[in-house]
Amino acid sequence: MDFTKKMLRDGALENKVIVVTGGGSGLGKAMTKYFLELGANVAITSRDLAKLEKTAAELESENGGTRRSGAKCLPLQCDVRDYAQVENMLDSVIAAFGKVDVLLNNAAGNFISPTERLSANAFDTIIDIVLKGTKNCTLAFGKHWIDTKKKDNVILNIVTTYAWTGSAYVVPSATAKAGVLAMTRSLAVEWAKYGIRSNAIAPGPFPTKGAWDRLLPGDLAEKFDMAKKVPLQRVGDHQELANLAAYLVSDFSAYVNGEVITIDGGEWLKGAGQFNVLEAIPEPMWDMLEAMIKAKKST
Repeated sequence: MDFTKKMLRDGALENKVIVVTGGGSGLGKAMTKYFLELGANVAITSRDLAKLEKTAAELESENGGTRRSGAKCLPLQCDVRDYAQVENMLDSVIAAFGKVDVLLNNAAGNFISPTERLSANAFDTIIDIVLKGTKNCTLAFGKHWIDTKKKDNVILNIVTTYAWTGSAYVVPSATAKAGVLAMTRSLAVEWAKYGIRSNAIAPGPFPTKGAWDRLLPGDLAEKFDMAKKVPLQRVGDHQELANLAAYLVSDFSAYVNGEVITIDGGEWLKGAGQFNVLEAIPEPMWDMLEAMIKAKKST
């Protein structure tokens, strides 16, 4: 069996309107691509409108199934840290498609560093994007659904396997993702009566060009090969994650609520905390790593 194949039948997401935060690249783009192929209209958001527009045009033009089904990809600039921008983004989605059925909180930020090297602002940046941004979108969309009495809505959050174990050297991310996981489980109970399901996916290593280059610049990706930590001896394929996400936002998962599904090849069971291996990095290498990250940011 080929795990890179698509799982759901054609048209499985027809008539669905899905919002994917951080949808312009990486895993967000991969999930958006599959949602479109299955017939959903998808709004993708981030702060970089140019990237969003490029992604939307690319996905609509390359997918013959998208053209046949009439599914649209709508790029919308939105900084999820700003609640007013989130409300404006929601209004734009409703104006374009008449409704919204699914919120996929995927926008995130992360970097590796000894915690004592972080400034308060650096810590806040990750907390604001991951936890505050997820809260802003969840609250805005939830209030809309409750006020309009619309049923059969889904919130799907992307967390991490270290949301429940913690992980050294990515403390802001671990802190924020743990908060998102608690929010997921809490609202699954509180908002079920309004017809809102709330679930999460905890991916293990699914390398993406931008995010992993920032996390492990230079030759560090080879020195700390994540595949070696996975019992299956490989990293995840983006279609595998897209398959799981499509199932969880579809009507086929209508009885799944309050769950966090791990998709990591058994990695966290083998050794909790993805970045604990970085204990082996000596102080001089941290100086070099910090310089490489700063240099990459400036390019």
